[in-house]
Amino acid sequence: MAKRGFFISFEGGEGGGKSTQIKRLKTVLRRNRVPFLVTLEPGGTRIGRKIRELLLNPKNKNLSNRAELYLYEADRAQHVEEVIRPALEAGKVVITDRYADSSSVYQGICRGLGVGWTEKLNDFATQYLYPDLVIVLDVPESVGLSRVRNRLQSDPKLRGKRRVVKLDRLERERSSFHRKVRKGFIALSKKHSERIKLIDATQSPDNVSQQILALIQKRWGKRLR
Repeated sequence: MAKRGFFISFEGGEGGGKSTQIKRLKTVLRRNRVPFLVTLEPGGTRIGRKIRELLLNPKNKNLSNRAELYLYEADRAQHVEEVIRPALEAGKVVITDRYADSSSVYQGICRGLGVGWTEKLNDFATQYLYPDLVIVLDVPESVGLSRVRNRLQSDPKLRGKRRVVKLDRLERERSSFHRKVRKGFIALSKKHSERIKLIDATQSPDNVSQQILALIQKRWGKRLR
């Protein structure tokens, strides 16, 4: 595909600060009058939102690892066809909160389904459409999970048990699982070092933002002020 836009995905474990940094990047792109689209996985389409409910609802405790992977890939296939590819062909910067590399880590590595098999499914679902730049916001799992808990505690809309209920199916995984997620992203960044860049997200948000912009400008070849 001869895409004209620029494709960025944000990855990493829970509480890495993806939402914060995406908001900051949106501000920069608006200031530079760059057309952009922000989306997410799972749930970037109407169909995807229904799949997201299945995947992240903590009541679905018996969801098999293989079924989980196929649901993510179904969401991704719809996402690429309906949202991502058209936006890139229209010349927009596309920013997604998670994409194919999340499946490689969460299902391929952490669920033990195999990175090679998962990446083949990613190829099929995306029709080989991968980000120009993948930014992994890296934090120790203890820091990330603490951030998630603090975010829930500070949410004025949540009271009592609703704070616990708000945790999705993946956020409720054990610390050992989240530790494995972090190691998985580090390993994947070494395997695909040309497109996946690791950033220490324990730094201040300003420092992290500066490093993200530097990576984007270097890869995209356009200066952002």
